[in-house]
Amino acid sequence: RPPSLRSSSFPPLRRRMANKLAKSLASMRSRIPTFLHPMATTYVFNRQVKFAGTAGLKIEKLEEDEAVMLMRNQPKVQNHIKGVHACAMALLAESATGAVFGMNVPDSAIPLIKSMTVEYVKVAKGDLRGVASLSQEQRDIIRNQPKGEVEIPLTVTDSEGNVPIKARMLWAWVPKSRL
Repeated sequence: RPPSLRSSSFPPLRRRMANKLAKSLASMRSRIPTFLHPMATTYVFNRQVKFAGTAGLKIEKLEEDEAVMLMRNQPKVQNHIKGVHACAMALLAESATGAVFGMNVPDSAIPLIKSMTVEYVKVAKGDLRGVASLSQEQRDIIRNQPKGEVEIPLTVTDSEGNVPIKARMLWAWVPKSRL
């Protein structure tokens, strides 16, 4: 098959979707060619999360159980040694975990980052990839409790396969009526 017709990392969401975000992405994906799914999803995300757009984050995959985001090592996110800046790595971690979390938070609640801890363990080489995931148990808790918190597992790797940061992202959700 030609590259434009190959299936992407965005399979259709078949089961009951958690919220308007998941439904909107599924609807958008059903109306455009498969090869445009990552670009369109990135555009929608970066319009809502302005700092992610400024940093040039790209979404490779966004589903209810996993988010995969990429950050190129380009001048606008570099530090003084031409690597990805520490704050940009934290943005990648926060964005990947927030995206998968956002796919599951009920429309009646607001997602909030409660705490973030980032430990810088190795100099990052080249581009970065952040992978965040939620277990079925975590998704059920988020969808069925009016408020709560969950730590979202995350791995960030560089272009050499090394793990330059260890991050802990604790997300919470509260009813909209409490704000």
